[in-house]
Amino acid sequence: MSSIRRRFLSAALFLSILVFCCACGNEPAEKQAAPGSSHYEPGKTRVLVPEADGAVTAGSDPLILDFSHADQGYFSGTLTEPGKKVNIQLTGPDNIIYKYFLDTADVCTTFPFTAGDGDYLVLAFENIGNDQYASLFSYSLSVQLENEFLPFLYPNQYVFFNDKSAAVQLASEITAECATDLDALQVIYEYVTGHITYDDEKAATVETGYLPDIDETLRTGTGICFDYAALTAAMLRSLSIPARLEIGYSSNVRHAWIDVFIESVGWVEHAVEFNGKEWKLMDPTFAAAAGNNEEINEYIGDGGNYTLQYIR
Repeated sequence: MSSIRRRFLSAALFLSILVFCCACGNEPAEKQAAPGSSHYEPGKTRVLVPEADGAVTAGSDPLILDFSHADQGYFSGTLTEPGKKVNIQLTGPDNIIYKYFLDTADVCTTFPFTAGDGDYLVLAFENIGNDQYASLFSYSLSVQLENEFLPFLYPNQYVFFNDKSAAVQLASEITAECATDLDALQVIYEYVTGHITYDDEKAATVETGYLPDIDETLRTGTGICFDYAALTAAMLRSLSIPARLEIGYSSNVRHAWIDVFIESVGWVEHAVEFNGKEWKLMDPTFAAAAGNNEEINEYIGDGGNYTLQYIR
């Protein structure tokens, strides 16, 4: 095995997941450049704001879904009746069933079309007691994204942030001198892992449906995997660096990682990952050279040891 590959295999990466919340805005979302174009500008944040203007909707009380901006990579849902709980199931061209839950009335929440272009089926269910659900409605649509990056730049239920978030302001400050997106990735990784302490007690007691608060994570300086994941992904996205938060297994071990779009390389798989024990960052020097090195490209693109379950 070559020294380059050994160094790559020894320098893995970070992450983990699970449920956060996003409020929809009313101001127009700023469009991103086409795939492959330059997005990142040192220290400049650009937060895309989801819209739910009612042009294309499905359902009625107690749940209304808004598909008006599907080409931007998301749809929105609002629970209209207090005391209700609903389950939204989304199946796209990757044939993965994504399950989302809403239990707070009058909050507009955003969900991503992470599988990209193609046909989607949305099923909605209402909780009728304990773990039992009754069907509300179904809705089918075909999605054509304005560009592939959008589902991984907007905030959503799992990665929530807005232009007032302390994490967004921090991302701007600590990357002000970063000339490239690769530099920014390294600075953000070093900040998060250097300032956030893993909370073992919280990890042992966290309940299903937990929604991380990225600014609370910054304030307390503690968190669990979900908190690390949400914070890192939000900071990257706020800098116009597309980031896919992925959940699955490495062999039979639960695993999570972030794929990042690097302008000089393209999509870099497992740029940051959490292996259940430690956080690791890919060696950015090798990634920067990947465009002209077939061996590195082969490693970056090799997902044979990973089983993907969900993209957030």
